[in-house]
Amino acid sequence: MAVHRVVIHYPKHLIESPLVSKMVRQYNLEFNLLRANITPQSEGLMVLGLEGAEGDIQSALAWARGQGLRVQPLEKDVTRNEERCTQCGACVTICPSQALYKDAQTQEVRFASDKCIACELCVPVCPPRAMEVRL
Repeated sequence: MAVHRVVIHYPKHLIESPLVSKMVRQYNLEFNLLRANITPQSEGLMVLGLEGAEGDIQSALAWARGQGLRVQPLEKDVTRNEERCTQCGACVTICPSQALYKDAQTQEVRFASDKCIACELCVPVCPPRAMEVRL
């Protein structure tokens, strides 16, 4: 089984369409809704964890793109600017998924993007603004 974390951007004209529901059923996938911001008459955003056969996930994402959704890996949206990071650790204490953590040996802050759920809690607490979310 493969697992992919993706960000799906809904254009406002597709907000009322149950495209994710159709996609997971049609391609035999399981999903975990990690975050959503969907408002009528506005662009929507969903962060999903998708689980299934690798080929099915890729086919499902291609299908979603064909329906007019913009799909990208979660890792492209949440980033840490290494040059700005001062290793203060403020982000570590607030990260609910432990995607941000201190290395036990070096005491340096590390970012495991595969654990990130794009909650954005790290962004406002980071004094040097090293954490960035690009939507």
